Amino acid sequence: MNRTKARWQFHFRRLLLAGVAAIITASAVVAQTYPAKPIRFIVPYPPGGGTDIVARLVAAKMTVSMGQPVLVDNKPGASTIIGTDMLAKAPPDGYTVGLITDSHAINQIFFPKLPYDSIKDFEPVTQLVFVPLVLVAHPSLNVKTVLELIAAAKAKPGRINYASIGNGTPHQISMEWLKSMAGISMTHIPYKGVAPALSDLVAGQVDLMFTGTSSAVPYVKAGKLNALAVSSAKRQPSFPDTPSVAESGLPEFDFMTWYGVALPGGTPSNIVLRMNQEVTAALNQPDVKERLAALGVVGAPSSPSEFGAFIKSESQKLGRIVKVTGVKAE
Repeated sequence: MNRTKARWQFHFRRLLLAGVAAIITASAVVAQTYPAKPIRFIVPYPPGGGTDIVARLVAAKMTVSMGQPVLVDNKPGASTIIGTDMLAKAPPDGYTVGLITDSHAINQIFFPKLPYDSIKDFEPVTQLVFVPLVLVAHPSLNVKTVLELIAAAKAKPGRINYASIGNGTPHQISMEWLKSMAGISMTHIPYKGVAPALSDLVAGQVDLMFTGTSSAVPYVKAGKLNALAVSSAKRQPSFPDTPSVAESGLPEFDFMTWYGVALPGGTPSNIVLRMNQEVTAALNQPDVKERLAALGVVGAPSSPSEFGAFIKSESQKLGRIVKVTGVKAE
């Protein structure tokens, strides 16, 4: 009986080792042949915006380096949930990759019944960029610094209004956080995008807003808007003479939006690493760096593990801000 059991255990170990060897061999073959067909790059935003521009810059470089077309597929809607759900449910074979942003980190707070798990259903690849915001005001508000804004808001509670690109967006969250820190009251006016919000701001229909630095530059240079502060902890090259909110009396304020790349959960680690190498190489090319600088964004490639840890920390940070400010999504 013992001899039969020993023989059975011996054959079981041989089969197990053979299975492991087969998996390793198959993985090596995949690594050598990947990619063998076009790659779909899901962007959960409309064409033409900052997310789309950055994705297409990277996709163009990857098309050359990987020898297969990397095709951007815009799937906007539902606070990025539509496109992100498509990514989560795609085959984990490396032929579908997606762009995620801070909305990915915060949607699980606003929408407890998401059709996917924001952590388990994705493999982080790398962060792409940080996107600093700038606080701009119409000249008629007659404020040029954050301290002047705080004084004006305290003098007339609720009468100053600010624009955002919608409820629950970073543009609103950042302003509500500033309001909470400063102990002031202002009225929120949500818009359906940066263009209409900025248009009304320049026309004096609203008083101020946080917006991307690149979209604000021409209006500030033309004297149509005043730049009060940047949202990042440090000053930005596109606004070298504009202090940060932290410098302006609210030292704990540090807020930037971000973009990154993810694959469906369960994608083999060798493909995750290959994708990380390709995206990082694209971001490090001089012409891409130059274009990103012109857009007012900061390249920030990272390892898969670093990006995964960053997403978790951002979820916790944004969750705290949402709890303190009471911000709600649409």
